[in-house]
Amino acid sequence: MSRFDHSEYVSITMEFRCNLKCVHCMIEGTMDELVPESLEKFEELLAHNRASRQWKGLILTGSEITLRRDLAELARRARESGFEHVRIQTHGMHLAQPSYCRKLVEAGVDEYFISVAGCDAATHDDITEVEGSFARTLRGMENLDACEQEVAMITNTVVTEKSYRLLPAVVDALSHLERLVQMEFWVYWPMEESDSKNLLAAHADILPWLREAIERARALGRSVEVKNFPQCMLGEYGDTLVNDQPQLFIDPAFWDRFMRNGFHQCRYREACASRQCLGLTTPYIEKYGWDESLLRPLPG
Repeated sequence: MSRFDHSEYVSITMEFRCNLKCVHCMIEGTMDELVPESLEKFEELLAHNRASRQWKGLILTGSEITLRRDLAELARRARESGFEHVRIQTHGMHLAQPSYCRKLVEAGVDEYFISVAGCDAATHDDITEVEGSFARTLRGMENLDACEQEVAMITNTVVTEKSYRLLPAVVDALSHLERLVQMEFWVYWPMEESDSKNLLAAHADILPWLREAIERARALGRSVEVKNFPQCMLGEYGDTLVNDQPQLFIDPAFWDRFMRNGFHQCRYREACASRQCLGLTTPYIEKYGWDESLLRPLPG
């Protein structure tokens, strides 16, 4: 089961720059157009939560949030305003600098959602298109693992045609990290009507590798979340499908692009009792069809 209750967190997008070039990036064509939330909006959010105690945790996110020079100050302000947890979503490379890592921890960042694209330097760096990125990300995670303060790490691996065979090896590559408490596997979807990058993998091809990764992660005592995969295909691992998300404050223009994927399509939608499954997307159906022989409605 999931370690975190998404309803207890709120996300705010404070950055739209990135120094990686991940092939699966969904917003690469809009980074120059989307506008981060302002400091005024940030302070309004803090004031609201100070008065209402609506959320326990604040997630500072963006294309790469560590590119903000005032990140530590944002975290400090959030903790002072009453947030019990501050999480950042990051590729983790800048955490390879011990002094920077220590600065964020001391400022109150106690949760780190870190993107891990591959299982080693060759595969990870091929996907991020930046040489040395895996080594720096892993070193950053090891720095967090060794720090004196209490912190928690969550990893996110995007599942594409280039990465699905790597999933069990990703779990193995991070098995030595004691503070890695949850691993997430986000099955890729393009924010458009077709798979122009040819990154969509068939669910039937993904499934055995995904199941093996879930088994290995759970054997290490880690929680697992899977995103955007048919729940009925996961069988006894159906409880890993968690498509819930924290409330997100982001440039509204993002949603115009996001909704082009056409989620919630399935031949069995009306008969299925699942409350987490997002069904199929328009690009997936265009490429692989409806998967009628693989899907089945979950009973109520």
